Amino acid sequence: MAQTPVWFITAASSGFGKYIALEALARGHKVVASARSTSRIADLKEKGADTVALDVTWPLEKIEAVAKDVWDRYGAVNHLVNAAGYILVGAIEETTPKEDYDAFNTNVFGLLNVSKAFLPYVRQTSGHRTVANFGSIGSWAGGAAYGLYAGTKWACSGISESMRLELAPLGIPVTVIEPGYFRTGFLNAGAKVVSEKRIAAYDETAVGEVRKTLDLVDNKQPGDVVKGCKIIVDILTKTGVAEGKEVPVRVALGSDSPPYIRNKLKETEALLNEWDAITTTTDHVD
Repeated sequence: MAQTPVWFITAASSGFGKYIALEALARGHKVVASARSTSRIADLKEKGADTVALDVTWPLEKIEAVAKDVWDRYGAVNHLVNAAGYILVGAIEETTPKEDYDAFNTNVFGLLNVSKAFLPYVRQTSGHRTVANFGSIGSWAGGAAYGLYAGTKWACSGISESMRLELAPLGIPVTVIEPGYFRTGFLNAGAKVVSEKRIAAYDETAVGEVRKTLDLVDNKQPGDVVKGCKIIVDILTKTGVAEGKEVPVRVALGSDSPPYIRNKLKETEALLNEWDAITTTTDHVD
């Protein structure tokens, strides 16, 4: 009899983390949902999840203690989902070093430390295993007013591609999920972080336009997070719409994500073609 899959999910209080947890629970899987406070995920506990307190910015040793406790209780971690992250809105000149560090600490270092803590147990787990990290369409192109967010998500995608190469020989596929605009609380006032400093010179530039746009699209995004999470769980478990397929290196999720990525690919190809004859003349002549 096949072992019931065990999930560990960060940032399960809202957004993708929450709805991946609910989808996995609906399939009869065991879910360990985490958030900074278990009171924020009491609804998942009522649905059958095991809930634990975990802040991805904790020191590695503290996260390792959580991982060991999960292993001691379940003896397996089949699916590790790193869903923690937020957007910092502000021009590069406006954001402070502390705001910059905090964004990277949650979005990137949090992913790294949770992975470092849990991978020893993922490796020891038998059966199908996966690691899923969250990037974004922002992994593909920078933009005015969200340069720090884009930088963190580029890092998540690059780290995920590297993890995939490292863990593939051990039978553990790693994927980076790169959603477009989904109707989560991501842009809500309580979740979106705006730079404390604001420079008037940027108000009538693309920075100001992006600030306004993010406010306008909040709660009007085209993506349905419930539908998106059903596809994510199908992909990670290789069932449903993903039956017969391997876990891909990236999941361009949402109707807006693939066109956005294709446009970046087209722009990059045009750039390379324009400059190749000049920039490729730099080798030693022996």
